Amino acid sequence: MKKMLRILPFLAMVLLFGGCAGKEEEGENVYQVYYVSNSETKVEMHSHEMEAVEPKEQLKELMECLSTEPEKLEYKAPFAMGFQVLGTTLENGNLQIDVDAAYKELPPITEILVRAAVVRTLTQLPEVSLVMITVEGSQLLDRKENAVGWMNAEQFIDNDGNEINTYEEARVRLYFADESGTKLIAADREKHYSTNTPLERFVVEELIAGPSGRIEGLFPSINPGTKVVSVMTKDGICYVNLDETFLAVVNNVSTDVSIYAIVNSLVELSNINKVQILINGEVPSSFSTSTFERNLDIVTTLGN
Repeated sequence: MKKMLRILPFLAMVLLFGGCAGKEEEGENVYQVYYVSNSETKVEMHSHEMEAVEPKEQLKELMECLSTEPEKLEYKAPFAMGFQVLGTTLENGNLQIDVDAAYKELPPITEILVRAAVVRTLTQLPEVSLVMITVEGSQLLDRKENAVGWMNAEQFIDNDGNEINTYEEARVRLYFADESGTKLIAADREKHYSTNTPLERFVVEELIAGPSGRIEGLFPSINPGTKVVSVMTKDGICYVNLDETFLAVVNNVSTDVSIYAIVNSLVELSNINKVQILINGEVPSSFSTSTFERNLDIVTTLGN
């Protein structure tokens, strides 16, 4: 039988649990609850030690946390921002949260931040893989009138804590390794990101994060332990400064393949023609050149 969990009415959750907000405790059952800043420009996570044991009760507890104002007065609870949660349904790892029509009155940036806070909080539960927000039973539409649909935490990158000017959706083409580690395969990725983060850095960080797992046959093209020192673009050349971990080969992916994963991905952006990769501020002597251009000879497709 399909696993279905219905939680109605939402008010019952508020009565069942207390003291969710602002806990900064350590323990085995610590979850991160995300709140929206009063300026409605960023989200911040607060540690919460889970008291409930059963999955149904754990979901109720996190929903209560998301509706209770945190102790830090400069943040707001996502479910206490002028709209009401009408109910939730959990089926086969997919959690649907239905809200009333007041949700549509949220400003576009605020609405995205609310989604980010809710999704990133609730998908920590093993029983929740995807979250969908509906408005009185109807599909939620973004500001471009496209259906938002099911969401996971990967769709929302971390804000570094700085105030943001806008919060936009980026569609980029990234190059990941094939199974042999000798070729690259292109994959498109869509994600919301803060425009305080240069798109070039966003691309590099997404490459380091690796393929999402939704498409079989894609493998990491860069050592996942690589740290980004800086990324900047001038006169069509993108300068990518990484730490020495980048040079450590993983999964049989050579340094050349890793280099062109970055180069090919960045050159997909309209303002970049060439890429220079630095290691701690210097061009390694092992590199064949100081500046790289797109290399399509190393690109293949799935199944080839």
